[in-house]
Amino acid sequence: MQVQACNGTGVEEIVACVEGGVLAAAGTHVDNLREGCDKMPKTSAGLLLFRENDGKLEVFLVHPGGPFWAHRDEGAWSIPKGEYAPGEDPLAAARREFAEETGLSAPGGDPIPLSPLVQPSGKVVHAWAVRGDCDAALVKSNTFTFKGREFPEVDRAGWFDAASARRKILVGQKGFVDQLERL
Repeated sequence: MQVQACNGTGVEEIVACVEGGVLAAAGTHVDNLREGCDKMPKTSAGLLLFRENDGKLEVFLVHPGGPFWAHRDEGAWSIPKGEYAPGEDPLAAARREFAEETGLSAPGGDPIPLSPLVQPSGKVVHAWAVRGDCDAALVKSNTFTFKGREFPEVDRAGWFDAASARRKILVGQKGFVDQLERL
């Protein structure tokens, strides 16, 4: 991997050049990257919904639909999130993606910004923790077509304690659970 110096210090200015694989260790905080080149990484935004149940922290995660994820469980779940366009408000995109992926209204609580994380693909994910509650059994997501067949973008959702969430969630998103526990 070739990485060149970055002139900026803000999250928006941090860019990276990926050659043949991984940009940085999965879950790397964007603030820890000070390298870059001429290609902007893709960006996603999502909400990490959380609640307390019997005094214990629980987080809401979604499982991706489609044939690739059908038989995968541990390390396959995600926060509800999606890509957003340059210039688009990331928090507004996170709320929109929550609604699209779950079929539920985005929670109205006060969003707590979490440090963005770089995924193994190089994508930068911005997330906000929001206290709220929902019935995971009511999730009904939008769909996508693959090889002429329609699949739900999210095939199920669930509430997980922090330890279970760390086993279920994609490796690049584990840092969001860690950050939430430190709040």
